[in-house]
Amino acid sequence: MGTWPALEVSRLTPAPANGPDLLQAALVDYRIAAIDEATPDLWRVFFSTSAERDKAAENLTRQFPGLSIRPLDVADEDWVAKSQATLRAVRVGNIIVAPPWDIPHTGRLKLDPTTAPGGARLNRPVVIVIRPSMGFGTAHHATTRLCLAALQRLDVHKRSAVDLGTGSGVLAIAASRLGAAPVVGIDDDSNALRAAEENLTLNRAAAVTLRAADLRLTGPSDSAQGGPKTFDLVTANLTAALLIEAAGRLRDLAAPGGRLILSGFMRHEEAAVVAAYPGLAISNRSEEEDWVCVSLQRP
Repeated sequence: MGTWPALEVSRLTPAPANGPDLLQAALVDYRIAAIDEATPDLWRVFFSTSAERDKAAENLTRQFPGLSIRPLDVADEDWVAKSQATLRAVRVGNIIVAPPWDIPHTGRLKLDPTTAPGGARLNRPVVIVIRPSMGFGTAHHATTRLCLAALQRLDVHKRSAVDLGTGSGVLAIAASRLGAAPVVGIDDDSNALRAAEENLTLNRAAAVTLRAADLRLTGPSDSAQGGPKTFDLVTANLTAALLIEAAGRLRDLAAPGGRLILSGFMRHEEAAVVAAYPGLAISNRSEEEDWVCVSLQRP
């Protein structure tokens, strides 16, 4: 039986109310397979490799002195399936993200008129089926919900779109289902691309081209590998550090007048992220659980 490298994280001292959010934000910088939140005070964080686990343990111990961080190897007993089995469908406006075992009957659901113009052409809510695996987006995280809501505030019909750090592919699939075309999903994680490819097979109505690329090393002309050089819509649910580091590339990927939907950062990081995009107007800002999403427009 194989094992997974993991960290057991438990609280030693009283922590601020947003402690779990701060920890989750820090974990985004590592190649995580999944997080099992047994209780608010006890997490098991699974990693793709032992080296990545050990690097995280060293850095997180310095960042969070009030936590006990213990490396361990966990026997592979299909824990991913067990930990995700209780997940249920999540509705954000007129988009429902559902695991394969909780797909709702849309004929019984009514449209939410407050999401126009993004849902203006819809006859019924859109269901996106995402198989939970390897920790990639299922809409159970605030930043994914914020991005889905931001998408629906725009009319993306027949607009080109690129989703950077696509993960499960949920944002790219959502853009396609709302009428965007062509749509490209980019990630540098092979596990993420495999998950996105599987999810595309579960969402045949979506048309998304997946590309393997590292945003930190690619420019607008080669990131889509033969696709559009610029896009009407750029979505990037990343980390504050990466949004700042890659700001020039993200801006260049947006066509004149194009929109950027940025999330993956917290309120205390917002000023630094927005400052990295000078000259772009903020058309919308939303917040949930101290996580922030901003929509910017390029002149």
